[in-house]
Amino acid sequence: MAEKGNFLQDQDVLDFNRDIEQYHLGPLWNAIPDLMKHQPEPHAKAHLWKYSLLKKKLMEATQIFTPDRGGERRAIYLQNPGLNYRKPWGWASTTQTLYAAVQLILPGETAPSHRHVQNALRFVMEGEGAYTIVQGERVFMERGDFLTTPNGLWHGHGHPGSEPMIWMDCLDIPTIYFLGGTFFEPYPERLQEPEVPDNYSAQRYEGGMVRPISDRHSKKAPLAAYKWKRTQESIEGLSRFEPDPYDGYAVEYINPSNGETACPTIAAWMQKLPKGFHTKAHRHTHASIYHVFEGSGYTIINGIRFDWEKGDFFVVPNWAWHEHVAEEDSYLFSTNDLPILEKFGLEREEALEDNNGYQTVTGEFKPVLG
Repeated sequence: MAEKGNFLQDQDVLDFNRDIEQYHLGPLWNAIPDLMKHQPEPHAKAHLWKYSLLKKKLMEATQIFTPDRGGERRAIYLQNPGLNYRKPWGWASTTQTLYAAVQLILPGETAPSHRHVQNALRFVMEGEGAYTIVQGERVFMERGDFLTTPNGLWHGHGHPGSEPMIWMDCLDIPTIYFLGGTFFEPYPERLQEPEVPDNYSAQRYEGGMVRPISDRHSKKAPLAAYKWKRTQESIEGLSRFEPDPYDGYAVEYINPSNGETACPTIAAWMQKLPKGFHTKAHRHTHASIYHVFEGSGYTIINGIRFDWEKGDFFVVPNWAWHEHVAEEDSYLFSTNDLPILEKFGLEREEALEDNNGYQTVTGEFKPVLG
């Protein structure tokens, strides 16, 4: 768009701008260069959170907060340092549009059922024995499982097992807050009781990429849990062929009744980077939140090196150059706002052409260790 002209500092312009401000009016001639940039300039920053710190703080939280003392969930969210200015609570923004958190439930605890307009998903990081109950289906969770809870569905958690369970949550909270469309409702009887057999939808979809004929018509959440074993098998099948130069061996979790993303506004991927694999750099208008499920390596984001290991989280903001390097076989789970960008027709992607597609490292990120 137009650049700011020198005339904008003329006294008659300044006087007129002040005059219309009292009527709650604004000068487009001043505003347009800031509001309509030549390319995205996100406020969100690239950042990395160490799992050692996150787990330490979650365990400390168990001494203070329970599901009955501290709100609906014992969760600590990842606040992007570039979005702290958003009030209230930085809108709980991990990226411009998405919220991510780590949540812990202890044996014997229950987290009451509720529903809301925000779309939600989770990825199980460690532990066993806990379940989530969604719309009357109790689903027992295992490490590596991916679960989705589209908006408006009742969901709660319980833990009859013997060891703590930790998972990642991702919701579109910042998007819904910005749009002013929030609704939230607690379940009347605290924790919803099962209405179908345990792990019902996973049993219906044991055939993998075939579906019951009753699901030919689109459903919100026909499959409540995507088991790690099947996800891993899919990636191993891809691994027999050449990797994608930008993402390695990557798969996307989809809704089997319509082929779209498993969660309407949040895409979720699992990718494998073989030891020694170095992706080429690219950038896109969607932002991504990564969790290191297995392995170690580093990611270069706009020239800055971010070293990661098992359990860590990091953010690649929208329109940021990025490339990954695996120092051992690595699995990265990620979520992104691609479905939101696509709905608005805003998704663009660009490959780095200089230096054979690799960035020059200009610095190294130093994480907070606690």
